[in-house]
Amino acid sequence: MKPGTGRRGPKTALLTRRNVRRLSAVCSALGALVVTSATLAPEAAAVDIQSKQWYLDFMGADDIWKISTGKGVKVAVIDSGVNPATPTLKGQVLVDEVPKSVSYHVTHDKDGHGTSMAEIIAGTGAGGGIKGLAPDAKIIPFRIDGGRLVGEEISRTPSVPKAIRAAADSDAKIINMSFGGGDIHDGTDTAIQYAVSKGKLVFASVGNDGDKGNMPSYPANFPGVIGVSALDKTGTVAKFSTFGNYVDLSAPGLHVPSWCDGTFTEYCDTDGTSPASAIASASAALIWSAHPDWTANQVLRSLVDTAARDWPKDTPSRYLGYGGVRPRRVLINKDIDPGPPDVDPLAAQNGTLSASPSPSAKTPSGKPGKEAGSANGPTSAAAAKDSDSGGGTQTWVIIGAVAAVLVIGGAGFAVLRARRNA
Repeated sequence: MKPGTGRRGPKTALLTRRNVRRLSAVCSALGALVVTSATLAPEAAAVDIQSKQWYLDFMGADDIWKISTGKGVKVAVIDSGVNPATPTLKGQVLVDEVPKSVSYHVTHDKDGHGTSMAEIIAGTGAGGGIKGLAPDAKIIPFRIDGGRLVGEEISRTPSVPKAIRAAADSDAKIINMSFGGGDIHDGTDTAIQYAVSKGKLVFASVGNDGDKGNMPSYPANFPGVIGVSALDKTGTVAKFSTFGNYVDLSAPGLHVPSWCDGTFTEYCDTDGTSPASAIASASAALIWSAHPDWTANQVLRSLVDTAARDWPKDTPSRYLGYGGVRPRRVLINKDIDPGPPDVDPLAAQNGTLSASPSPSAKTPSGKPGKEAGSANGPTSAAAAKDSDSGGGTQTWVIIGAVAAVLVIGGAGFAVLRARRNA
C-alpha cells in the first residue's frame, strides 16, 4: 500500500495575524509561480485560523457542540504520524495507547499531514489553532511510511495492514485513513475486514485524481471502507475528487486549514479528500458520543439517512455517494431510528471492489437546500477539492505551490502558497 491518495489539496499559507485576503490563483498551466517572501512566526500564523474554518459554521458546529463534542470517543489516525505538542492537540493524543509493536516514532510527523488530520478531527482550538469538529474526542496515532522515511525508520515503521490491525485492536471506535494508492495486493483488504469485524468504522479519502485519469484508490476502494469525496462551500463536488461506485459519503475538503509542512510554523489553505475523510470521521465521533450504545452500522446508517443530496437515496452518486455528511441532523432528532445494529447499510456497495465510471459523466451538484430551522444555513457537507492523486505514489505529493509577498498595514510580510496532498 502506498500512502498518497488523500493528499492535501492546494494549500495556501494563511495570513492570520490580521484580516488578509487570500491571493487569487496565479498558477498558470506552465506551473507554480513563486515570489520570495518571509513567513510569520508560528504563534502569529495561528491567530486567525479558526475564522478560516468555514465548514464549522456551514455544518452548524455551534449547535452541534451544545449536544455533542465527541467526548468518550477515540479515533485512530493512520497517517504520517501525529505531533502531540501543537497547542491545539495538547492532551488530545493518546500515545500510551499505541501498541509497542507499532509505536516507533508515532509522534514524529515529518510531513504535517497526520497532525493536520488529527487537529481537524479533535483539535481543541487552544492557542488559536485549528478547532476540531469533535473537540473532545481523542486521537490514537499510527504512523506509516508516506515516502519521507529513511534508513531504520522504514524497517521499523509498520506496514498499512499492520497499522490497521493494531488500530482495530485498540479502543478506537473509528479509523481514519486520509491516504491511498494503487497497490491492492498487500493484505490491506483482509486487515480492513478484521477491523470491521471488531466493530470499527473505517473512513478513507477517495483520492484527488478525478480530473487526472480517475484511477481507483485503495484503501477507499476496499469493501468495508467508507470512501469520502470532497465538496466546496456550495455543496458541489470538487473536480479533482476521484469518483466511482466506492464513494459513499462526501464532506468539506476545499479551503480547509492544515499545517503547511512538518515544521509546524504556519497553516496553509488545503484542498483535498484528506480533510474530507477527517471531517467525516469527526462527524461519526460526534454521533457515537451522543449514542454510545449504537453499533458502527447504526452510526453509519444515521449518516447515510441524513446526508444532504438532491437525488434518490437508493441510487447513490458516483461523485458524492449518499451525500454530504450532516451530523447535526442526526443529533437534533431525538426520535431518529438508527435501524438494526447488525446490518451493514452499505452492504450492496461493499459487494463490489472496483469502479470504472466514465470520466466524462456529468457531476451531480450535490447542492442541498437551506436547512429548515438552522441558524447557520445549510449544515450539509461542502465539497472540498481534494488534490491527492495517489495512484501508486507513496508520498503525499506537493502538486504545486504559490508563494507571494503581502504587506500588512505597510509593515508585515507572510507567505501564501498552494499545495495539494494526500
